[in-house]
Amino acid sequence: QEQLVESGGGLVQPGGSLRLSCVVSAFPLKYYAIAWFRQTPRKEREGVSSIIGSDGREYYADSVKGRFNISRDIDKNTVYLHMNSLKPEDTGVYYCALGSPDVVPLIGPYDYWGQGTRVTVSS
Repeated sequence: QEQLVESGGGLVQPGGSLRLSCVVSAFPLKYYAIAWFRQTPRKEREGVSSIIGSDGREYYADSVKGRFNISRDIDKNTVYLHMNSLKPEDTGVYYCALGSPDVVPLIGPYDYWGQGTRVTVSS
């Protein structure tokens, strides 16, 4: 049974927006860390954003600060990544990952991973 399922990827023009979703099963979000990572053609896997613990502390990579926003719906046990002002270099496969609340936010270790959703930013 898949425990993290991502959706929302697709093709978008530069400057556009997308919202990614990660539905989490079996793990109440407020007790864990959830992060979004991406695998791009130019870089190794990169931590993009995370939201951690009962107080929902948020963390962002410098490359996405001011453009991306992470949020969660506790009732739906779902985490979202709102991506705005998208650039071609944001192209890649985006994964959500779950770990204990004491992880290093954009590094890990994260124990459970989704299958990924592809984002392509191109005109």
